[in-house]
Amino acid sequence: MNADSIFFNGLFTTMDSQKPEAQAIAVTGDRIIKVGTEKEVMAFKSATTKMIDLKGKRVIPGLIDSHIHVIRGGLNYNMELRWDGVESVSVALRMLKEQAQRTPAPQWVRVVGGFTAYQFAERRIPTLEEINEVSPDVPVFILHLYDRALLNKAAMKVCGFTKDTPNPPGGEIVKDSNGNPTGLILAKPNAMILYSTLAKGPKLPLDYQINSTRHFMRELNRLGVTGVIDAGGGFQNYPEDYEVIHKLAGEKQLTLRIAYNLFTQKPKEELSDFKHWAEVVKPGQGDAYYKHNGAGEMLVFSAADFEDFRQPRPDMPESMEQDLESVVRFLAEKRWPFRLHATYNETIERALNVFEKVNRDVPFDGIHWFFDHAETISQKNIERVKALGGGIAVQHRMAYQGEFFVERYGIDEAQRTPPIPEMLKAGVPVGGGTDATRVASYNPWVSLYWLVTGKTVGGLKMYPDERCLSREQALKLWTLDNTWFSNEEGLRGQLKENQLADFVVVSDDYMKVHDEQIKDLYSVLTVVGGKVVHGGGDFIGLSPELPPPMPDWSPVKYFGGYQNRWANSLTAQRKCCTQHVETKTVRYSLEEAVLDWSLGCSCWAF
Repeated sequence: MNADSIFFNGLFTTMDSQKPEAQAIAVTGDRIIKVGTEKEVMAFKSATTKMIDLKGKRVIPGLIDSHIHVIRGGLNYNMELRWDGVESVSVALRMLKEQAQRTPAPQWVRVVGGFTAYQFAERRIPTLEEINEVSPDVPVFILHLYDRALLNKAAMKVCGFTKDTPNPPGGEIVKDSNGNPTGLILAKPNAMILYSTLAKGPKLPLDYQINSTRHFMRELNRLGVTGVIDAGGGFQNYPEDYEVIHKLAGEKQLTLRIAYNLFTQKPKEELSDFKHWAEVVKPGQGDAYYKHNGAGEMLVFSAADFEDFRQPRPDMPESMEQDLESVVRFLAEKRWPFRLHATYNETIERALNVFEKVNRDVPFDGIHWFFDHAETISQKNIERVKALGGGIAVQHRMAYQGEFFVERYGIDEAQRTPPIPEMLKAGVPVGGGTDATRVASYNPWVSLYWLVTGKTVGGLKMYPDERCLSREQALKLWTLDNTWFSNEEGLRGQLKENQLADFVVVSDDYMKVHDEQIKDLYSVLTVVGGKVVHGGGDFIGLSPELPPPMPDWSPVKYFGGYQNRWANSLTAQRKCCTQHVETKTVRYSLEEAVLDWSLGCSCWAF
């Protein structure tokens, strides 16, 4: 068989234990037909084979995020200003001010998750006074994790919050001494107040949502993501809110492989949701780019233990077991895979009681079911998950919330949160993910950094070195191991003959760079199904065209998505000193900025 394309002169990490390294691969159609030395692979070359020289760069299987909200996130991506990766409040406020000046009525400026106070040099988030100063007239909504949102005065007016507005269950509208809302709303710990307030903002029209989703997928491609498992979400009903992704899938415009789970939408009517959906879609229905993956992450609202570590752990209501049993029994009877959001061991304990009861009557017997998050799961319950044939999908939420967890529970408790080494030792399937976009960032390299170093984005060392993963182990969670969660073992996740040709050429050598540089890596070439979906650097000429972000005022047009540290510093440099803009550059060496001067400049202030 002749190859359509040969990718050579690379350092290939294959995730195949039988052939862990290679120099080249050959691709025909959407499959890998040969992995090996350059001599071995060149045997598949013909006169029409396209040859791509990888210039000695590290190549890895395409990254798979086993927990992300990409379908919902895509609808809104072009409307959102991203503070992911921004390192100072001053830069964040400058971005906010610039975006407010170009955002037309009745639109809002939205910063929806992906950042934490501890990533900023100031170790805080902007104040309400600062937000009102930079945007007095354009509504601003800023979501910080799942614990709070900040609204400026214009947003408070649009949302109709007054001194007479009551607090919703599990939430608080903070008011001043005169009883007037201040602009701060808190989850205590129920995040529905945050969801519902954000939902009051304008939506993009359908054609803009299509454009927005394409840009979000390309942003993920830029970071090396080739596949995701979408965990559904609040205010994301099926099939109404899946119109855009259905259309893109039907028109073969997806640049990510998406397996999607269905998230119940109606409290006290969860079983009705799943009974209805079971009549219209079946697990596995779809193709290699877009398919149904089962139920969750929300199965019943009474089992949702929101992970706001600034608040005490919530106790689930007495109705949890009864509600959950009826849904899980139905899913088991229909052979639907399922996933359940569960942060705390106390919730996991009660859920496992239900699962074991149902399993005695309706054996799970090979159904791929799993917990999402499981930050405080006990050793006993890890063993119970194993006995039931389940898995655990972990995300880098602690990289963004670790400091808050330590403040409440202490560093000793944090060292086992989540207990990934114990999960792996027990033989439980474990997968890596982000839980983007409303809590943590969608950047997979931040997750890999957290797994390898045990550090938060704020620099807190949460885990001793012996509890951190090797780079190979961490990468395995993000590639091969994640295929279990979408029932795709043997189809992708490795660079191996007959598997799908999904792979990434990394900007620097993931296996060798300093630990602190892992979080700054990205892709210079991303291939999905043998087709290039992103190219940068030496490979920018291979990148397929993408229409400009819509609308014209989109923050993505001006700022892009994840903000790398070097770009923000260069912007500050231009603002600081236009006279010497071409005479100095900024680069990062580990955690310190180093300034190279060709001419002196007394106005520089880093």
